[in-house]
Amino acid sequence: MDAISVIRTKRDRGELTPEQIDWVIDAYTRGEVADEQMSALAMAILLNGMNRTEIARWTAAMIASGERMNFSALSRPTTDKHSTGGVGDKITLPLAPLVAACGAAVPQLSGRGLGHTGGTLDKLESIPGWRAHITNAEMLDVLDTTGAVICAAGDGLAPADKKLYALRDVTGTVEAIPLIASSIMSKKIAEGTGALVLDVKVGSGAFMKTIEDARELASTMVALGTDSGVRTVALLTDMSTPLGLTAGNALEVRESVEVLAGGGPKDVIDLTLALAREMLDAAGLKDADPEKALADGSAMDVWRRMISAQGGDPDATLPVAREQHVVTAPSSGVLTRLDAYGVGVAAWRLGAGRARKEDPVQAGAGVELHAKPGDTVTAGQPLLTLHTDTPEKFEYALGALPDAYDIAPSGTPFTATPVVRERIA
Repeated sequence: MDAISVIRTKRDRGELTPEQIDWVIDAYTRGEVADEQMSALAMAILLNGMNRTEIARWTAAMIASGERMNFSALSRPTTDKHSTGGVGDKITLPLAPLVAACGAAVPQLSGRGLGHTGGTLDKLESIPGWRAHITNAEMLDVLDTTGAVICAAGDGLAPADKKLYALRDVTGTVEAIPLIASSIMSKKIAEGTGALVLDVKVGSGAFMKTIEDARELASTMVALGTDSGVRTVALLTDMSTPLGLTAGNALEVRESVEVLAGGGPKDVIDLTLALAREMLDAAGLKDADPEKALADGSAMDVWRRMISAQGGDPDATLPVAREQHVVTAPSSGVLTRLDAYGVGVAAWRLGAGRARKEDPVQAGAGVELHAKPGDTVTAGQPLLTLHTDTPEKFEYALGALPDAYDIAPSGTPFTATPVVRERIA
């Protein structure tokens, strides 16, 4: 077996054999296949695709490159959620303790932000003392005592994916649906959860810009999970507008705590509850009532225990950026569009995100929204507030915003896009 023959097969629109897939994933993980060779193969996959058999085998080979976790010792059924990433997507923070409060165990392995999309670990690290990296034994202990854990995946989990993801990020092949699907599902299947709900974002602020691409990705991942014995369902959710009223690390933690306290923006509450119901149903807890657990404070109790278990102080004051800049409405009327991508890029440029994985982030940086599409605004009123520790970034961030919103004359009809657009099972 050699890398050139594998590349040629996919370059010429052929189907990779199971032996070719097993060999190339193993050889790349060991360093026998060079980065430039895997780059060529990834580009061939982006251009020519893979069928279901190929994707399933590719995913299995990535799982086989590392360890598999086992939660069979837990007394609760396990269920997890994965989001494909967006702007203001803080849903994991209230969702994990909410589902745990309803009787499930939630082993949430999360990642960091890159570019305009935020990362769950970056958000939580704005809480003083909180640790993202814990051992497998610590993870099991937190799950056993609190019911939910949010942490970084260990190095032993699908190491082939970790290496390939970094390569895809710098070779323009992130958008390849077979590679996205296998990347996500290899980690989730290796994680060992019994059920999985996928939140596949669609819109300007998502990797999937069209409903057709989102549907294809969701269907591929549901098939991979189902074929591996994991009860899997996907929701296609809107990411044309940022979720909630904040985009930025500490800003989003603060908003998540508001949701757990019984307040918060309606779209965040609605999506949290929709995903909670799907997770509980997949875990066999159909009679659980997440709305009640949110209202009676039990989800907040789990949140506090979960944060404390990883060294965080749930009562600590969250970081606040040293500088603010207010963007005002240029005219009066109805806000008909607030582009998720534009807001996400602005937050990233302010310091909330990173261009490279090793870049630091500012805990207090981000964008605060004062209106959402459908709201009536008046000329001069605050539309957005930009937060950063480095005021020289304001001009750069403002460059992402001139075309990020539309204001129509008062009385213009407006129909909101539902937060959940489709369900795929």
